[in-house]
Amino acid sequence: MDSIGRRWRYDGKRVVVTGCASGIGACLVTQLRDLGAEIVGLDRLRPGAELDEFHEMDQADPLSIDRAARKIGTEVDVLFNIAGVSSGIGDPLRVATINFLGMRHVTEALVPHMEPGSAVVSVSSLAASGYLENRWAVNGLLETTSMAEGIAWCTANPAAIADGGYRLSKEAIILYTVRRSVELARRGIRMNCTGPGVTETPILDQLRSAYGQDYLDKIPKPLGRSADPVEQASALLFLGSPAAGYITGQVLWVDGGNLAARLAGELAGPPPDSTRAGSSESAGAVPGERK
Repeated sequence: MDSIGRRWRYDGKRVVVTGCASGIGACLVTQLRDLGAEIVGLDRLRPGAELDEFHEMDQADPLSIDRAARKIGTEVDVLFNIAGVSSGIGDPLRVATINFLGMRHVTEALVPHMEPGSAVVSVSSLAASGYLENRWAVNGLLETTSMAEGIAWCTANPAAIADGGYRLSKEAIILYTVRRSVELARRGIRMNCTGPGVTETPILDQLRSAYGQDYLDKIPKPLGRSADPVEQASALLFLGSPAAGYITGQVLWVDGGNLAARLAGELAGPPPDSTRAGSSESAGAVPGERK
């Protein structure tokens, strides 16, 4: 049996990181280097960190993704989908295209070359915490099979991206992870994602510019601070490593306790009428479902 230290290692693994030039992706590259990985970086800009390979890629362009995938070749042990933008760029369709449709295109281009024991790890967001309640609204986007179809769906459903496209794109990442993980499990491939809370990255600068610092300050942070991108990268490293070898189809909330505080607040108050013991509605309700 391997020691726990060895199960965290990436020795001999060829690892692909999208969005490797900044933020969480740049931190992840540094940590992967320390853990022995062979690193292939994908981004629009060349990163300052040392890589074994770098291929320029625009995640909004399917042709660019396909070119990068061909250059990567046929051996991928772990794929980290980090690239993304915020609604602060002011282009909801582009947000949805890069964050979800492009991420899906990258994943589907590379998973055919992954062997049993491989892993895919993506980055969603705390903004997607309502993904279960919104799953049927997002399902239409998940049912599309190409970037062009996905863009057409978003164009035909403008209400879905009316709030900037970020929430939709990040909910779609979680639901895609859940659905695709079941199929990939049959091949021995794991697929998970993280749900970061407020983290000091360039995306935060986009949000500050678009909405102001107050917007960020009002997001509850039980630990009293924003996350460092190194902390987010560490959670990703765990999910991609053999240490998480029996975890698949999950979202790991790396939110500093935000969701826990919400639930604790709800539990401290009176239950909704439909959940009170003996109520006519609760008697036939399915656990976990609300009428």
